Amino acid sequence: MRGRRGDRMAINIQEHMAINVCPGPIRPIRQISDYFPRRAAGPEGGGRGCAEGPAGLAPLALAPPAALLGATTPEDGAEVDSYDSDDTTALGMLEFDLLYDQASCTLHCSILRAKGLKPMDFNGLADPYVKLHLLPGACKANKLKTKTQRNTLNPVWNEDLTYSGITDDDITHKVLRISVCDEDKLSHNEFIGEIRVPLRRLKPSQKKHFNICLERQVPLASPSSMSAALRGISCYLKELEQVEQGPGLLEERGRILLSLSYSTQRRGLLVGILRCAHLAAMDVNGYSDPYVKTYLRPDVDKKSKHKTCVKKKTLNPEFNEEFFYEMELSALATKTLEVTVWDYDIGKSNDFIGGVSLGPGARGEARKHWSDCLQQPDVALERWHTLTNELPPAAGALSSA
Repeated sequence: MRGRRGDRMAINIQEHMAINVCPGPIRPIRQISDYFPRRAAGPEGGGRGCAEGPAGLAPLALAPPAALLGATTPEDGAEVDSYDSDDTTALGMLEFDLLYDQASCTLHCSILRAKGLKPMDFNGLADPYVKLHLLPGACKANKLKTKTQRNTLNPVWNEDLTYSGITDDDITHKVLRISVCDEDKLSHNEFIGEIRVPLRRLKPSQKKHFNICLERQVPLASPSSMSAALRGISCYLKELEQVEQGPGLLEERGRILLSLSYSTQRRGLLVGILRCAHLAAMDVNGYSDPYVKTYLRPDVDKKSKHKTCVKKKTLNPEFNEEFFYEMELSALATKTLEVTVWDYDIGKSNDFIGGVSLGPGARGEARKHWSDCLQQPDVALERWHTLTNELPPAAGALSSA
């Protein structure tokens, strides 16, 4: 630096280092990959267009990195469970294990650690936690959550989360959504990224390890924050989805484990209410006070009702109660067992959580469980059943009972 022509001004090292320094939080440095166009995966490069570079530069037609490096690409349909580079995403990577235990009908999810998460707070860090949802299904009924790790972009959880009542049909059709979020005490929690794993990729009793990059799939906005046009479009898409999947689409409200056995010695049906799993939350505290009622229809004398005790503030109650219906085996062929789960409320009508009907008119696993019970007397058969929001016609008038 010069003052007058020919004169050199002396600047000490302290003043030199103070130039262009501003206080404030340290911001993450942009990656070089942010300045290059990205091509979305899809046939013939379809899908999202190439992103523009900085300062509005036009995108360049670049070949995929694998083609530039001469690397071989995996075959179509191949599923990659891990990545060798930490630079494949700006959201971070999540490492976890999944194990489907077919004998106990459980899905074990071991959330191990994350690496290189996107900074979400002013200090350049985050307070991450992990949420699990089974799709399709009621999110509140099957949500599992880890603890929150404070002020870190490389959290270590090592937590085991377990889903009960998982059947082979669930493994075939359901998808596990794993979301990583940042907890904020003074505002709403922020979404970082997510991973969706089809359960059909799992093999019974074989642990599968995953180390996958998080994806940018932000959840839909709540209806209260949506404009009228967006609400209309959302309702239309939901109705269209229901039409495509059929008129019998029902919302899942949790699972129930039932035991059926016809006793030839006592000449009657033994119904065991063992436990429920991932029930829908009906109270403002995020829990329910569930109990179970059973009816054997048709019930002309209205004497077939049985009711368990109430379990307070839980979505995974254990009852282990047994009810007995005295009846000949031949008469059960025309009967239907209705099982409903309710949320107990003091001073007002109880809330219906979900129900299932077992009998000759049922479908799927409910019908098979009933027929197997009639064909195998003196054998206790335990099966998990899905609770739906379909309220039996006769149960509506008895909700306060």
